[in-house]
Amino acid sequence: MLEKSYENVISEVVPDSIGERIGLEKGDILLSINGQKIEDIIEYMFFIADERLDVLIKKQNEEIRHYHITKEYDEDLGIVFENPIIDKAKSCRNKCIFCFIDQLPSKMRETLYFKDDDSRLSFLQGNFVTLTNMSDQDIDKIIRYRISPINVSIHTTDPVLRIKMLNNKSAGNIYERLKRLTDVGIRINGQIVLCPQINDGENLDKTILDLSLLYPALESVAIVPVGVTNFRESLFPLSIYDKDRANEVIEQINNWQIQLYKKLGTRFVFLSDEFYVLANRSIPSYEEYEEFLQIENGVGLMAMFEYELMDQLRKAQTERIGPKKISIVTGVSAEAFLTKLCREIERRYLGLVLDVHTIENEFFGRTITVAGLVTGQDIFKQLEHKNVGERLIIPESMLKTGEQIFLDDVTVDELQEKLGVRVVVSAVNGKDFLRKILE
Repeated sequence: MLEKSYENVISEVVPDSIGERIGLEKGDILLSINGQKIEDIIEYMFFIADERLDVLIKKQNEEIRHYHITKEYDEDLGIVFENPIIDKAKSCRNKCIFCFIDQLPSKMRETLYFKDDDSRLSFLQGNFVTLTNMSDQDIDKIIRYRISPINVSIHTTDPVLRIKMLNNKSAGNIYERLKRLTDVGIRINGQIVLCPQINDGENLDKTILDLSLLYPALESVAIVPVGVTNFRESLFPLSIYDKDRANEVIEQINNWQIQLYKKLGTRFVFLSDEFYVLANRSIPSYEEYEEFLQIENGVGLMAMFEYELMDQLRKAQTERIGPKKISIVTGVSAEAFLTKLCREIERRYLGLVLDVHTIENEFFGRTITVAGLVTGQDIFKQLEHKNVGERLIIPESMLKTGEQIFLDDVTVDELQEKLGVRVVVSAVNGKDFLRKILE
């Protein structure tokens, strides 16, 4: 008798879908499609694209049933699995000198310490992978099933330096693997975590040049500064970017963008917003980010946010809605940016007072300045004796994806109860931010 496979258990059947019409139910187990055992979500997506399917299902009463399905090409079956990728996520085998997870304090929730390095999560959720956790057969699978785009943590194309940075003797063949994928049209977005005096300067120049030769399949490269917390005991010694160093990086990338735009028609390499904040410089214009391919990496997030907000304000009529006081919570990096935008909102909506509260990161350390790493306990400690008005707006980037919980396990409801004020979560875009202020 076939044993129950947790990974292939159906958790939901979408109403009015093919799955519902043929009688699939929650708790059923997918065994195969067209005779092919489905080992992960990528295989599932590949095989259900056919117009004729022979689906083998194990019902909850152990009965095995065949379903012969005729459908439109690429039409989904409408089933959701208990495990979104069906298979177990592959964990990271690297010991990167800059790994943020290694810098977490102890006794946080267990899921925060899991390091994934799985190309399927890269394709489905935008996670970055190093390609060190993959065999040649895994690379063949990406090519066969056209898993694209994928996000790759590159850091450097120098084989010796990459082995050192990732602490993995298998990490040196990155360029060979990137070329193998891009040669067959697999689209890739690359990431470089920049560490002072390690992979910047001349090494960064060589890395950008090497990667630009893989364009257009390698679509873009994002550069983010290394993050250093208070919890680096016994870890590789790292320094962080200050104003002068950040300015040097900006000038270096500006020169590259000019060259590459002339040669390729794209700026290709982009800096995260943190560099401009560190250097106390204006962020580039909305147009300079082109297609915002790496906005999830903090590249162009401020430019997009400002564009969306100002677009909404241009459409609005000046009106009086106050007196009304609302507080906004952010990290140190976004303080000046958000304060400037709040003054624009106040000019349009008379009587409205927006207080921007900058939260110093005591939990991870004051070198961590981004809003996404602000914790619930730091918000409470720094606001408990302040008049925050009728409600407090926080960005959803501070919370676990899909849940109302901060990194330190404080929930939004708990913060709301402790502060005695309504806490409102805003999406990280200008339109929703304005809506949450005016609602």
